Amino acid sequence: MLARLSRTIKVRAAGFARRAAGVVMALTVIVGPAHAHHSYGALYLESDIIEIDGTVVEFQYKNPHSWIQIDAQDPLGRRTVYSAEWGSVPALERQGVLRSTLKVGDRVRVWASPAKNPTDTRVHLKRIKLPDGRTLGGQNRQPDERPDAR
Repeated sequence: MLARLSRTIKVRAAGFARRAAGVVMALTVIVGPAHAHHSYGALYLESDIIEIDGTVVEFQYKNPHSWIQIDAQDPLGRRTVYSAEWGSVPALERQGVLRSTLKVGDRVRVWASPAKNPTDTRVHLKRIKLPDGRTLGGQNRQPDERPDAR
């Protein structure tokens, strides 16, 4: 009888261990990507807005963030390629932005938060005026919403 009880305890313990391992793996898959996502405030001066008028060099329409490479002049008049971090594909699609919305050579005007590092040309896009005249917000903003109207 003692042997049977010992075997029952071992079988139940093994089943519990398998279930616990499954829960840990599921949590890793769910929580891992959320933990890896960065805060914009860690990279950008979110309270500052700069204006960039330039030409699209590249449009990367992808997740988790889309990017626009913009050839423009910096405040000192030097030619600079800015990397504007925009929203995810689903967030942009809600605003009507598709892969075909921007093409190389398009003229755009961007309002964005600059990087905290003054030598970094990455910016966090807040608003963009497209070649067709439409103005769209950044991340999840509605079209024509002012970036500083929070």
